[in-house]
Amino acid sequence: MNLWKWLGRLCSLTPGTKRLALKLFYWWKTRRYQKVYVDNCVPEPHTVVFEAYMGKRYACSPRALYEAMLADPAYDSWTKVWAFRDPEKYRFLEKDPHTRVVAWRTADYYRACACAGYWITNSRMPRELSCRKDQAYIQCWHGTPLKKLGYDLEQYAEKNSTLSEVRENYLAEARRVTHMPSPSPFYTEKMISAFHLEALGKEHVFWEQGYPRNDRLFSAGPGECERIRKKLGIPEGKKVILYAPTWRENQHEAGAGYTYRNPADFSLWKKTLGEDWIVLFRAHYFIGNSLDLSGVEDFVRDVSDMDEINDLYLIADVLVTDYSSVFFDFANLKRPILFYMYDYRQYREEMRDFYFDTDLLPGPVFQTQEALLEAFGRLEETEEEYREKYRRFNSIFNPHMRVCSGDYLKEWLR
Repeated sequence: MNLWKWLGRLCSLTPGTKRLALKLFYWWKTRRYQKVYVDNCVPEPHTVVFEAYMGKRYACSPRALYEAMLADPAYDSWTKVWAFRDPEKYRFLEKDPHTRVVAWRTADYYRACACAGYWITNSRMPRELSCRKDQAYIQCWHGTPLKKLGYDLEQYAEKNSTLSEVRENYLAEARRVTHMPSPSPFYTEKMISAFHLEALGKEHVFWEQGYPRNDRLFSAGPGECERIRKKLGIPEGKKVILYAPTWRENQHEAGAGYTYRNPADFSLWKKTLGEDWIVLFRAHYFIGNSLDLSGVEDFVRDVSDMDEINDLYLIADVLVTDYSSVFFDFANLKRPILFYMYDYRQYREEMRDFYFDTDLLPGPVFQTQEALLEAFGRLEETEEEYREKYRRFNSIFNPHMRVCSGDYLKEWLR
């Protein structure tokens, strides 16, 4: 019986045997990566491997840092390698003669990771990858957290994983990290705790100069916003609601991954808000199922497959979210944010607690969609009411309102 069949049978017995099988599997993969790729690599100090959302998108801070490299002649001769699950979709990046696109978790990918001088990602790199001593790992992560992460968690609701396994994964990632950009002292403090960095003597991997992915929120002009609206087919004069909820670890289905049970009755939204509005629905990148928009296709657009959420921030008049980190970034634009936390008590008590209470949020919290929809009729009043809270919020979480990617390159890429 080959290794894969043996592991498959072992996984199917009990949760305990599944965890044992996975440990054996990654022990084997890590050993193979070291022996086949790292031990035979020729180090390439001026090569950078980029990936975002585990190879799913061309987006976020890795994209911002990559595009900053393209714009700086100092990096003209550097090799940039992007890893994607669907590499053919991103071949356009190879128009740059020094950029290569590889398939994620293939031999080309492992070879590039083994030899590169730098890794840049916004999620955890595959656990089988081990860093050489002369490599730098720039872990950008993917947002300022409201909900607790890693070692700060006291409970975890997913059936297929345990709290100890979550912490073990964060610690394994922390052992590899050499640099982390930070948008605020709050972010630095919480990530040190979540990744258990102080215990590893790595609490100084941060440099607080802002979040690279937010550069574009300050550099984009009206012409770019109009281009995005046209690309999405948004009629002139329509106001845009960006609805971007997070995932829930208790909504997981075998074979499908994380699913989303939509709490929004978009027919009611359409009836209440009328013809002036259009909704852009953005699911978390973990979500595996699609949304049924039958009957409201002219009112709601599913934009979950768009690579770059910044495009959506730029054209949104209002953000509706729950516990997602999106509101930290959107707050840079100083536009209204409404929080639809219909399952607040359950989420806090059964899934994850939060790093701070709702009274610090820069917008009102609603637990019913009737109350949420009513708020759209008094947005101007809400803006005025929350003006001081918004100022305080940005002073804590977004103190660096400027373009910063170039600063990180100069500091970290030598």
